[in-house]
Amino acid sequence: MKIFTSTQIHELDKYTIEHEPITSLNLMERAAKALTRAIKEEWSNRTPVVVFAGPGNNGGDALAVARMLGEDGYQVNVFLFNIHNKLSADCASNKKRLIESKRAKQFTEVTVNFDPPQLEAGMLVVDGLFGSGLNKPLAGGFASLVKYINQSAAKVVSIDLPSGLMAEDNSYNIAANIIRADLTLTLQQKKLAMMLADNQIYLGRLKVLDIRLSPEFIQKTESKFSILEENDIRLLMKPRGDFAHKGTMGTALIIAGSYGMSGASVLATKACLRAGTGKVITHTPKRNYEIMQISVPEAVLQMDSEETIFSEPVDTDYYSAMGIGPGLGTNESTAIALIAQLRRSTCPTVVDADALNILASHRAWMQQLPKDIIFTPHPRELDRLAGNTSSNCMERLDKAIELAERLQGYIILKGHYSALCHPNGKVEFCSTGNSGMATAGSGDVLTGIITSLLSRGYNQADACRIGMHLHGLAGDLAIKDIGKESLIASDLIQYLPKAFLRMED
Repeated sequence: MKIFTSTQIHELDKYTIEHEPITSLNLMERAAKALTRAIKEEWSNRTPVVVFAGPGNNGGDALAVARMLGEDGYQVNVFLFNIHNKLSADCASNKKRLIESKRAKQFTEVTVNFDPPQLEAGMLVVDGLFGSGLNKPLAGGFASLVKYINQSAAKVVSIDLPSGLMAEDNSYNIAANIIRADLTLTLQQKKLAMMLADNQIYLGRLKVLDIRLSPEFIQKTESKFSILEENDIRLLMKPRGDFAHKGTMGTALIIAGSYGMSGASVLATKACLRAGTGKVITHTPKRNYEIMQISVPEAVLQMDSEETIFSEPVDTDYYSAMGIGPGLGTNESTAIALIAQLRRSTCPTVVDADALNILASHRAWMQQLPKDIIFTPHPRELDRLAGNTSSNCMERLDKAIELAERLQGYIILKGHYSALCHPNGKVEFCSTGNSGMATAGSGDVLTGIITSLLSRGYNQADACRIGMHLHGLAGDLAIKDIGKESLIASDLIQYLPKAFLRMED
């Protein structure tokens, strides 16, 4: 699913109107019917409704919804804000239709002074003040209205976007001046702002409503951002041939673990095996020998000369792919071995965890990395790598995009919607995964999965796409049985076979 900018959304509406063809007013009617159906599924007509409509097309949608709810027996009070005496054409038309229908319990057009209604528990507010066209923070009376709504006990449903939230970059927005919705009903497609963690407090639950905008425009229009869906991943997956053997399924190298962190090497190795590679060789310090032999008997062990740390690079000519970093530690001898290992690597490589932390402390080394390398940082690791001290998610995403372009590699910025940043500047968000996966070792599992897929012959982009989807899907399948609170990283490995089966069905 593509994610369009607010400008492209406007062009999509315009193209649909011109090529369906359909009038803009009838397209608004279509959207309002979908919105009204969604509201009726959540709240009965015994729920008092207060509609706040702005002067643009978002307000026009809200007025049409008010009329339709009134026709279905809801008690609806409507406030249309027209302080500049300038309504969009379709908003004006829906104002006229609402008044003529006589379905609103009360209709108030606010032009100067506003006496706010009492908002109480058990009531529903329909927020139709501003939509995806907003390009600056709310101020003045609208900001005061937003604060008044937010402090009330009423439930809030927002049309398309919570008013005050911009469709893309909210870095310089004012948090207090954004509606905090209980439910957001967005039209046709998700907006970029909806994929970022720091905006989730405004969205509440999110539903995407299909209003049948032009599929031709959607298909032919390029987008920098998109969401990977299950069918996208199915098309990428290779069947396992009946005559496959371990020699044709790749040999993966995992360099992981230090004394006290052997669990990371266990998780990465097990995940690599579970993701279907023919053979896994794990390079780890001598002290991890017994733990690895007992925990992962299927793996071949290659012991470092040091007892407790990774200290010497490995010749990679024999391997189909390499994953390096989980539990490695940041000892200076390890750091020197790491850069030597990455410089001499001749196979596709995944870099995670402590390997990323070492590179963050030696940023000049990143100029020596091979093209098409894969980084899998969580947000704080990305901040250290990119020198970003902001906690703003949009700024962090921009830094990840910039880093992928500079390295000519792939960055998976991990999170609820993990973002795969490509060398060409495009970004694909993962649609699987859940908050139960916010647990130690989850990233080690992802490293193992992607390394395995690389060793099986997938290119870097597809290995990242499939790997993060299967990783998240395993988590989604796991919580159906054990819930989010009790999920641990090894559960992801346990449910990985079910994730593969799901993709094969």
